[in-house]
Amino acid sequence: MYRTEYPQPQFQRENWTNLNGSWDFDFDDQNQGIKDQWYQQEKLTQKIEVPFAYQTQLSGIDDQSEHSVVWYQRHFQTDQSTDEVTILHFGAVDFKADVWIDGQHVGTHSGGHTSFSFDITNFVKDGANHVMTVRADDPIRDEELTRGKQNWTGESTGIWYTNTTGIWQTVWLEKKPVTNLASVKYVTDIDKGIVEISGEIDNFIPGTGVTANIKFGDDLLTKVTIYPEDSTFEWGINILGNHIFRMGYHNEGWLWTPEHPNLFTVDFETTAPDAVTDKVSSYFGMRKIHTANGMTYLNNRPYYQKLVLNQGYWPEGLLTAPSDESFKKDISLAKKMGFNGARIHQKVEDPRYLYWADKMGFICWGECAAAPVFTQKAEATLYKEWLEIIERDYNHPSIVTWVPINESWGVPQVHIDRQQQHFTQAMYHLIHSLDTTRLVQSNDGWAQTETDICAVHNYAHGTKDDKETYDYYQETLHSWESIIRNPPVWDIFAEGFKYQGQPILLTEFGGIGYNKQDADKGWGYTGAKSDEEFISEYQRIMKAVAKSHSLNGIVYTQLTDTEQEVNGLLTVDRQPKVDPEVIKKANEFFIRAFVDAPQKDIEIADILDTDMN
Repeated sequence: MYRTEYPQPQFQRENWTNLNGSWDFDFDDQNQGIKDQWYQQEKLTQKIEVPFAYQTQLSGIDDQSEHSVVWYQRHFQTDQSTDEVTILHFGAVDFKADVWIDGQHVGTHSGGHTSFSFDITNFVKDGANHVMTVRADDPIRDEELTRGKQNWTGESTGIWYTNTTGIWQTVWLEKKPVTNLASVKYVTDIDKGIVEISGEIDNFIPGTGVTANIKFGDDLLTKVTIYPEDSTFEWGINILGNHIFRMGYHNEGWLWTPEHPNLFTVDFETTAPDAVTDKVSSYFGMRKIHTANGMTYLNNRPYYQKLVLNQGYWPEGLLTAPSDESFKKDISLAKKMGFNGARIHQKVEDPRYLYWADKMGFICWGECAAAPVFTQKAEATLYKEWLEIIERDYNHPSIVTWVPINESWGVPQVHIDRQQQHFTQAMYHLIHSLDTTRLVQSNDGWAQTETDICAVHNYAHGTKDDKETYDYYQETLHSWESIIRNPPVWDIFAEGFKYQGQPILLTEFGGIGYNKQDADKGWGYTGAKSDEEFISEYQRIMKAVAKSHSLNGIVYTQLTDTEQEVNGLLTVDRQPKVDPEVIKKANEFFIRAFVDAPQKDIEIADILDTDMN
C-alpha cells in the first residue's frame, strides 16, 4: 500500500510522477554513511514502503527501536525536454534531510513537518536512469527540536507517542515549463465582494501573461488576464459583483462555512513569448473570521465553534494516514457526532486532510509541533517552521486559527519570565505579520500573553461520584470572571497581562477514558467501563459546560484513542465507541443553551432539564 493521490491539491499540475512505493533502506546507527559515501550507489540491505516511517506497520519494517539516522535509495527515470524543469518534492521528512542524485548533493532541509522541494533539472538527463539517495537525521533525544507528541526518551508513555523518523509524506517529481507559475495567494474580502490574487512567476520573460478562469460549480464567473511588469503580480477581482444577495446576508449564497463549504475553482495559465504554457489548477473559499463583543464571527455572524481535538495518529501509520479515505473518514465521523471542526494538535497536518476539510466543510485550527525546552536553537527552529507552514497552507479556507504554542511547551516559565513572554509575543506578531486573515492564539491553555482568543484547558470535572471536583468545575465555568479568577492549573494570563474581552473558549476538556476491549488498559482524565457509563459521563460534562454564560466555543478531548490514551470518541481504528447520533444530540443540546436560549428567550435551566437522549 502507498499513497497515490496528488499531494498538494491547492496547486496542482497534470505532469507529475509519484515516487512512493518500495525503496531500498538501511539504518546507520554508527553514523558512517556520509564518511563511507553511501550516496555513491551503496547497496542498502532492507526495503521500506514510502511514505511510511520505519516505526510503522505499513512501512514493512515495523521497528520501534531507536535509530536516529536512516538512508533511502530509489531508481527513477525522467523524460525531461529542453523547455521544462524538473522539481523533486518532499511532503515531509523528519527531521533533517540530505538528498543526492547520482552521487551529487542536491540540497538539505531541516524541519520535520513542512514540505520542501529542489530543482533537479541540472542533475538529470532525458531518458536516463538515475539514483536518488536520501539521508534522514532525526536525533530522537534532542529536546531542542520540534517534536510535538513524539517522545524524546525512546518510550511511548503518558501523552507522548511513538516517534516518526524520516520520510512520512509523499515524494514526487513534477515537470513544468521553464517560465512557470511559482505560487499564488488568495485574500478574500466578503465585505467588498472581491478576491485579491497575488503570485510569482519563475524565470519571468517580459510579455508573460497570467490568465485566471474562475468558476463556481460549472459556471464560469470570469476570465481575467494580467501582463505583469516583473515576476510578481497582484490584482483584485470582483467575485460577488451583482450577486449581493448570494453573499450570505440573506442566505448562505457563495460564502464558505462548515454547513455550506462553497469553493471557487481557478484554472491558471501562464503564457510567455515563444514558450510552453504552464497550467495550474487551484481553488479558494470566500470567508471571513474575526472577533468582537467577546465572540468569534464567521462571515460577520456570531459562530459557535464545536471542535474536537485531533492528534492525527493512526495505529498502522503513526503520523501518516493509511489512505486519503482515512482523512475523509475522520472528518465525516466528527461531523456525524455534531462537531464543526478540529484543533489539529501538535502536528502540521497533511495538505490532503486540509483539502478534504475545505471540501467537506470542517473548521481547522492549525498547530505546530513544539520543542520541550526554551533555547535559542529551539526558538529559531519554531520561527522557521512557521514561515513554511503559512507559506504552504495559507490558501485553505478551513483554517481559521493558528496556535503556535500549547500549554507553555517550549516556554515553561512564561507565566513569570519576561524573555519567554517576549517570545510568545514575537510568535503572535510574526504570524499576524504573515497572515492578516486569521486569529492567533498565543499559548493555548493558560499563561497567555497577547492573544486573539482566551483559550482555557480544564479537566477538573472529576467523576460522577466526585461531587467536590464537579462543583468546582461548574463554578469555574459559570462566568468569565470565574474562569479568569479560578484557573484549574496556571493563571489564565501570564504575569503582566490580563483579560481584554477576547472570546473565551474551553479548548481542552473531557477526556473520558473508555477502552471497549480491556476496561483496565489505557488511561483517561475520567473513566467509563460501559457504553451506558460513557454516554452518561459525556452528557454530565456537557451539561456542566452548558451552564457557563461566557464560553464561545469548545474543543473536546479527543477524536480517537491514541496509543495508551483511550480518551477518544472513536477507537484507535476509527470505530465509534457509542452511536454517533447520541454524541451529536448531546452536542446539539449543548449548543441550544448558548444559541437558542438568548435568541428565543428560553431559560437555560429549561434546556438543561430536557433529555439529551
